[in-house]
Amino acid sequence: MENYYYSKNPNVEHDEKYWNFELLGHDLAFITDNGVFSKNTVDYGSRVLLNAVATTELTGAILDVGCGYGPIGLALAKKAPSVTVDMVDVNELALELAQKNAVQNEIENVNIFASSIYENVTKTDYQLIVTNPPIRAGKAVVHEILEAAKEHLAVGGKLVAVLQKKQGAPSAKKKMVAVFGNCEVILKDKGYFILQSVKES
Repeated sequence: MENYYYSKNPNVEHDEKYWNFELLGHDLAFITDNGVFSKNTVDYGSRVLLNAVATTELTGAILDVGCGYGPIGLALAKKAPSVTVDMVDVNELALELAQKNAVQNEIENVNIFASSIYENVTKTDYQLIVTNPPIRAGKAVVHEILEAAKEHLAVGGKLVAVLQKKQGAPSAKKKMVAVFGNCEVILKDKGYFILQSVKES
């Protein structure tokens, strides 16, 4: 368990990587390491999610659940400097890297902190919660991320999640419909589904 990217302290031999990637029109520099998800490039699911929300007007507060070393949250923060993006993960190594990546990309409108799912999240008025959930942590964890998002969203706020069809997108959609009363597939790309639910009341 301790060597998984969804562990609190992955027991790994460090091997830092340095690379750049363009997200939402900005060239971002990343530092990654062993013990984090997708250390060699921004994973395809995260890219599809960002493409899906790129056309959305970003206002209010945003939360990135399971932020890893930061590609989704930092890209959104860079695109919308007037918005505050909170970024949480259980993996302390990933959070250290996310902090470094925020600094080296001169992104200041972020709060990066440790939280097992929403354990340390106190806001209840996010306009947008995004997640590329840790599939390998199991269905129960993924569904808790989706279900408990509702209590942290403002009315009219949206939960946007990326899952592969073969890794649980259909059951995630059912869960989101059960919780929110609605769920729309706003983008499909190479087996990745972008699911969106709106908190209507």
